[in-house]
Amino acid sequence: MTITEEKNVTEQPTRPETTTLRRYGPGDVPALLDTLTEVWVDAHQGDRETADAGFDADGLRQQIAGHAAKRDGFTLIAAYRDGELAGFGYAFPATPSYWYGERLLPSIPEPARTTTRLIGLCELAVRPGWQGQGIGTALHTELLRVLDPAWSSLLVMPGNQSARRLYDRLGYTYAGPYQAGTDGPVLDLLLCAVDD
Repeated sequence: MTITEEKNVTEQPTRPETTTLRRYGPGDVPALLDTLTEVWVDAHQGDRETADAGFDADGLRQQIAGHAAKRDGFTLIAAYRDGELAGFGYAFPATPSYWYGERLLPSIPEPARTTTRLIGLCELAVRPGWQGQGIGTALHTELLRVLDPAWSSLLVMPGNQSARRLYDRLGYTYAGPYQAGTDGPVLDLLLCAVDD
């Protein structure tokens, strides 16, 4: 496994635990895929909305492997606590027409619709035992630092209130409903203008 970058982040002064962030590229994904899937499954345990929408471990594996193989700039940041993978996030640069889709593109605010510096944040998952400790924020911050976008966008299940609270704190706003295909679930598309 190749570690291309490592960074230590200390969270919450009341908990002196250190989170180690590691950056991975597309070539690292095959060796990480089983562990990433375990983290995602843990993070979504008991989440009926995600299951009812048809999202599952096999689909996640295909999604990550596909994005790693086909998307230039694919970047995965993993957070470790005591040597265990506590969470991860990944993103890649995308064109507005690819990310938003032709149906939604006209309703996107002009600066986000015409930018050449957009990233699609595809997953941000933290194991339940480490949620609420700043790991999701640290992963997000590091993805933005590495990819340096003007705009970041992501999709979230409409009923996922804990994710929405995090994304609201990070500066995301609702941009509209997003549906991949005619049979896909309707998700909330969120946008964040990233300060330079």
